[in-house]
Amino acid sequence: MGKTFAEKIFSLKTGKDLRAGAIVMVKPDFVLTHDNSSAILSTFKKMGGKKVADPKQLLIVLDHIVPANDEKAATNHQKTRQFVAEQKLPHFYEGGRGICHQVAVEEGFARPGAFICGSDSHTTTYGALGAFSTGIGRSEAAGIWATGEIWLKVPESMKVVLKGKPKKWVTAKDVVLHIAGKIGADGALYYSMEFSGDYIDNCSIADRLVFTNMSVELGAKNGWMAPDKKAFDYLAVHGVKKEDCTVILPDADAVYAETLEIDVAKIEPLVAAPHSVDLVKTVVESTAVKADQVLIGTCTNGRIEDLRQAAEILKGRKVAKGTRLLVLPASSEVYIQAADEGLLKIFVQAGGIVLNPGCGPCLGAHQGIMAPNEITVSTANRNFKGRMGCNTSFIYLASPYTAAATAVKGTIATPDML
Repeated sequence: MGKTFAEKIFSLKTGKDLRAGAIVMVKPDFVLTHDNSSAILSTFKKMGGKKVADPKQLLIVLDHIVPANDEKAATNHQKTRQFVAEQKLPHFYEGGRGICHQVAVEEGFARPGAFICGSDSHTTTYGALGAFSTGIGRSEAAGIWATGEIWLKVPESMKVVLKGKPKKWVTAKDVVLHIAGKIGADGALYYSMEFSGDYIDNCSIADRLVFTNMSVELGAKNGWMAPDKKAFDYLAVHGVKKEDCTVILPDADAVYAETLEIDVAKIEPLVAAPHSVDLVKTVVESTAVKADQVLIGTCTNGRIEDLRQAAEILKGRKVAKGTRLLVLPASSEVYIQAADEGLLKIFVQAGGIVLNPGCGPCLGAHQGIMAPNEITVSTANRNFKGRMGCNTSFIYLASPYTAAATAVKGTIATPDML
């Protein structure tokens, strides 16, 4: 009986013959933390930690509240910088470099065969490049700092086969929302989701990252795709050589807990209505919804390809009266490229506000918190109550195409409704 990707990588990293359900100690290649590093440091010290087990294992990116919005945030950043200096940590990225998940990809940490844990649930993103990556708690991160290891259960696996060619204006975001609507927000609970099919083969790396980023919204422990030429070409641009990677593929006779097959040609442009990612509706069903604010970007849809889609719709147009537009590039690399291509000019001329790379409004930290009863249409990954800082506001999740069209029309729309 063959093994899934998850069973294989856990076996490789532990040197044991493992199957789903086994509980083992494993040493991750990297442990990611962000602005929560100062809180993790406090736990680390309570554990008696003085020196981290492996300085090269730590990856720290300041991204959630940058620039700091108050003294507390500034102090937390200060403590993190001091810790980085004291421990001589080589993998530290200052605020402004970008959202941790995009930075990890651009800086070459996400690669085939890598095993990455992160104190942020969307650490699952890196599976689009062949890694096993998963979110963990802060105390678990502190434990890895202290010991270099973590206790994990090998997950069962779900095989998701996506076939066909999508309709116009239908993106990876629409497809993953369709999956959410089909299986529910806990439909892949603690599964390793393996995405495959000719649709995935034809997806850009940016689109693939959407699936693995949002796999956690379906309850998954991780999301994964087989690395191909497209993946290795992308990695090469970001300084990663194929010979420095370990390609791990599932066996043809691997056993899956569930298999899901979807024809993407049947999917329409979609939104996820408040307050859950699986409350999925078509855009056509949602055109009466007025948007007070539109957010384009984040670690889900803040890559250059996403900004190009938004700019395609916004070029020569204006944001509707009564609607605000925020644009959030995922990293400084994306920001610079968008500036070079003239995309930022398009957003500003349309009446939008371009924010510095970071997380800010997505988690309700700053730079876009809503007032009571306001509605935001967002390309982010979460829409639960209070997500963007106000418990009595509403969030609809959508693709960059739908979000940009909504900004112009003022109500939820696709580009062909303009």
